[in-house]
Amino acid sequence: MACVSTPHLSKPGNWLQSKAAAFSLQGLHARLLSPTFRLGTAGWVIAAVLTVAAGLLRFWNLAHPQELIFDETYYVKDAYSLWHFGYERAWGDDVDDAFAAGQAEPDQEAAYVVHPPAGKWLIGVGMALFGYDNAFGWRFSAAAAGTLAVLLTFVLAAKLFRSLFLASVAGVLLTIEGHHIVMSRTALLDIFLMVFVLGAFCALIADRTWGRRRLVTELAARYRRATDPDASRADRTAWEKTITYGPWLGLRPWRILAGVLLGIAVSVKLSGLAFVAAFGLLTVWWDANARKTAGIRRWLPGAVVLDGLWAFASIVLIGAIAYIGTWGGWLASTDGYYRTWGAQHPTWLPDWLASLIHYHAQATTFHTGLDSDHNYASAAWIWPFAGRPVSFYYRTDEDGMTCAAERCAAAILDLPNPLIWWTGLLAIVIIFLRWLVVRDWRAGAILAVYAAGQLIWVIWPERTMFFFYTVAYVPFLVLAIAYVAGLWLNRTTPDATGWRSRTNAAVGIGLFVVAALAVTAYFLPIWTGVPIDWEQWQHRMWFQSWI
Repeated sequence: MACVSTPHLSKPGNWLQSKAAAFSLQGLHARLLSPTFRLGTAGWVIAAVLTVAAGLLRFWNLAHPQELIFDETYYVKDAYSLWHFGYERAWGDDVDDAFAAGQAEPDQEAAYVVHPPAGKWLIGVGMALFGYDNAFGWRFSAAAAGTLAVLLTFVLAAKLFRSLFLASVAGVLLTIEGHHIVMSRTALLDIFLMVFVLGAFCALIADRTWGRRRLVTELAARYRRATDPDASRADRTAWEKTITYGPWLGLRPWRILAGVLLGIAVSVKLSGLAFVAAFGLLTVWWDANARKTAGIRRWLPGAVVLDGLWAFASIVLIGAIAYIGTWGGWLASTDGYYRTWGAQHPTWLPDWLASLIHYHAQATTFHTGLDSDHNYASAAWIWPFAGRPVSFYYRTDEDGMTCAAERCAAAILDLPNPLIWWTGLLAIVIIFLRWLVVRDWRAGAILAVYAAGQLIWVIWPERTMFFFYTVAYVPFLVLAIAYVAGLWLNRTTPDATGWRSRTNAAVGIGLFVVAALAVTAYFLPIWTGVPIDWEQWQHRMWFQSWI
C-alpha cells in the first residue's frame, strides 16, 4: 500500500558515482521522476462509484425548493439575461415568485453587476437544457460541477499520494462533505470557482511531470552530444551554457490549459486572482527545484528567466485572453452597462477595452468597500472553525409547510460536516509543520491553495463576507486529511503492533471515514431542505451561532 512518503529514488551512490552517471538518462530520471502510477481498472471502478455516489447526493430532489433561495435571486436571473440578451438586465422588485413560475421578464435597461459573467453563463447552461422556470434547470450546472470535483479530487489524490486507498479516502470525504453538498445544490457562483481552481491545479500537476520529463530528456541528450568523442566545439559550449542555466523547455500545453482554466475561474469571481498568483509562484518554484535537483549551477536565475517569463505568458496572458472571452456577450452588445463608456470618454485605448477597464475599476471599488449589515456575514478568521454558517432557506409550519410531526422545520444551512471540517483544520496545521521540516512539495502545494482561498479575505477585515466563500478550497482540505492519513500509514510496518501496525492504521482511517458518513447522515436533512421535526432541527444546532 503506497502512502505519502517521499517517492522512491535510487540510492545516491547509484547515480553520483560519476558525472557521466549523474547526467545519464537513467541518473536524471532517478533524481527527478517517480515511477509512473496508473489508476488501472480498480482505480477507474472506484472513481466511477464515487462519481455516481456524489451525483446522487447532489442531484437527488435538486428541484426542491422550487423558488429562488438566497443569492440565487441575483445569479439565476442574470443567467437568464445573459442567455437571452448577452448581458445582464435589470429586474423589477419582488419578481422572484413570478420568475420561478415562468411569468417574469427583465426590464429593458442594463443592470450594474459586480461579478464577471462566467459562472452565470454556466448556470444558464442548465436553464437552457431543462427550462428557465425550473429549479432543477438553474441548479443543474452547480450539481454537475460538484460531482465533477469529486472525480478530479480522486484522480488528483491518486497521482499525488500514489495510493488508491488514500485517493478513496479523499474521494469519499469530498462526496459526503456538507458544505460542498450544499454549494453543489445551489445556483451560486463559488462552486464554479472551486471546480476551475481544482482543474487548474490538476493541469499544473500534470505540467510538473511533463516539465521534469522534458528536462531529463534535454539534459541527457545535450550531455551525450557534448561528451561524444566527435563532439564539436559548439556542442561543448552549448553544454556549458546548459549546465549553467538549464535549457528552455518549450511551450507547455498543460500550463497553457491551467492558464485558460484560471482565466475562467477569475471570470467566475474576481477572488480567483489569489489562486492565479499562488499557482504562478508555485509552478515556477517547482521548475526551480527541478533545475536544482538536476545539477544546474544557476538554477534560480535559470528558472526565473527560462521558466518564469513563459509561465507568466501561459498563466497570466493566456488567462487574460480566456477571461476577456467570457465577456463576449457584453462586448458584442451596445446596451450593456458601461459598454459605451469608452466611446463617450475617448482615450488611446480601443473603446471596448476602455469600457471594460472602467467597468472593472467600478466593480473593484464596490468589492473593497462593501460594508453592509447581514445576519449571516462573518469574519474570515472564524471560517476555519465553521463559526457562522449561512442559512440559505428556512421554513416552518407557520409558513404553510407540513410534515408528520406537530411542529416542523425545513432548512438548507451551508454547514460543513463538522468532523471533516475540524479534522481538516488540524491536518492543515500538521502538514504546515511537516513542510517546515522536510519541505515536501505536496504539503507546500496544499498549503498554498488553502492560503490563497483563506488569507485573501483577511486583507479586507471590514468587508461584508460569508462562510460559503471557503468552498473554493474544500477539495484541498480533504487532500490534507488524506495526506496526514498517509503519514500515519508511512510510520507503520507489516509486523508492528498497536498504532504502528499497518492494519490498525488502515482500520483507524476507515473508522474515521465511517464516522464522517454517520455525521453526514445526521446533518443531511438540514443540507437538503427535507422537512423534519422542529426539535430535531434544534438538536442539530450545536452552537447558537449556527442559528
